Amino acid sequence: MPAKSTRSAARTTVREIVDPGDPALKDAYALLARTFHRGERVALRDWIDSLSEKSLGVLTDVVWHLLVAEEGGRVVGLASGTYLGNVNLGVIGYLAADRTTRSRGVGTRLRGHLRRRFARDAKRITGGALEGIIGEVSADNPWLRALARRPEVLVLDFQYYQPRLYDDDEPSPFVLYYECLTRVRDRIPVKELRRILYTIWRRIYRVSRPVDRRAFRAMLRALENRRTIGRRRTSN
Repeated sequence: MPAKSTRSAARTTVREIVDPGDPALKDAYALLARTFHRGERVALRDWIDSLSEKSLGVLTDVVWHLLVAEEGGRVVGLASGTYLGNVNLGVIGYLAADRTTRSRGVGTRLRGHLRRRFARDAKRITGGALEGIIGEVSADNPWLRALARRPEVLVLDFQYYQPRLYDDDEPSPFVLYYECLTRVRDRIPVKELRRILYTIWRRIYRVSRPVDRRAFRAMLRALENRRTIGRRRTSN
């Protein structure tokens, strides 16, 4: 059995999509659509636009990545994320694996590749090490409990919202986690967290005026009269 698993893993390749015309782009988005509800996923057009901007070299301290895992030319996993130079953080966008591969660690492998790309971005743009990784997780995601047990991960104790992605939808409530890479932290200063939230909404989701959005103002109100944000308690 171990030998068979090793051979299967060897046939899985990971690469980054850089061309908007890559046929794997639509296959990756189809996997995204099977994994996430409409209100939780960006439009395919957003991926195409991000790839086009990246190919033109017009981005400065923002770097977007889309990785795919393939087996025999078939997309079986994807990971997307953005490096934000102004806060020196990598933000996990989406991580999805075809259900036929989930026992083989495809998602973990993709996340590792994405993390290494964030580290290279940080070295090139800031000259130093990547400070941390941010991610949005549903409150009922079983992985959240595993995250909360890791000492380097802060599952932040406040209500986070992903902005609405379509005009006929509502913002999505999520849990925000902060994975510390250069130092273990027990709390995040509110002043720093406000900058992170604004950067995510403004530069990743391209909301032109986050402070005009009701959900963003709700997050700011949740941070009022608090100097730092620590760990959220999660049920066992």
